[in-house]
Amino acid sequence: MKTEFVTCLNCIDGRVQLPVINWILENYDVKYVDMITAPGINGLLSNRNNDVSDILEKVTFSNEGHSTELIFVVGHHDCLANPMDDETHNKQIIESVERIKELYSACDVVGLWVDDDFNVQIVCEL
Repeated sequence: MKTEFVTCLNCIDGRVQLPVINWILENYDVKYVDMITAPGINGLLSNRNNDVSDILEKVTFSNEGHSTELIFVVGHHDCLANPMDDETHNKQIIESVERIKELYSACDVVGLWVDDDFNVQIVCEL
């Protein structure tokens, strides 16, 4: 049975929206992707000193309102707001996934990386 909604935490960069949505729809049995965006979101979430309450409020809204059980956290190559090398991005994705999993323990959380060719790949899953 197809899941109705999943939640995705993604950068605002328009180049990565469709590749991520399409990849999720192709690889998971889901109808819709609730997209929550912020500039350099994996960098924001990975730093536990950052106040991300506005992001978490939206995750909770999606989680409770659409009964999402799966959350994606996305980082991407050539991020304007988080200009790190790919290795640092991947570490930030892992740290972000761990943080989200701690807060939404009933959900599965998947970290995704979008490379310079806009290919999407899994970094980690909790």
